[in-house]
Amino acid sequence: MATIHHFEDLECWKRARKLANAVYDLNKKLTDSHDYVMRDQMRRSAISVKANIAEGFERGGSKEFINFLSIARASVAETKSHLYLAFDQKYLDEIKLRELLGLSDEIVRQISALIGYLQKSTFPGTKFVSAARENSLSTKPSTVNRKP
Repeated sequence: MATIHHFEDLECWKRARKLANAVYDLNKKLTDSHDYVMRDQMRRSAISVKANIAEGFERGGSKEFINFLSIARASVAETKSHLYLAFDQKYLDEIKLRELLGLSDEIVRQISALIGYLQKSTFPGTKFVSAARENSLSTKPSTVNRKP
């Protein structure tokens, strides 16, 4: 896997962004008379997917990243559940439902693959490499001339 320096380069984040925008587009089509709580919760769960991917990436530790990816994966499931309710309430048609569920499933597969990669990796994360580097610099013997 290529080294990724920015969360925006992660394919799962790009697709999660697409899902969040699709949920927002769906919500724009609903009138104020539609269920506000359901619309709000659907938006929140869709936002949570991409936000947790980004936050976990920026934590700099593989174990923390895996934890945030697990939360993101669960937020995809929550979003899917809200999409089913929107369909049941006739807020979206079956074609749009299938499209968004397919996108959601792609995100879950990508997150799961990334979790698997991180679990197998021996790299603990950038924050641990930086900390180890700082510790090695602070423990170097002084180069000042000392008299016996």
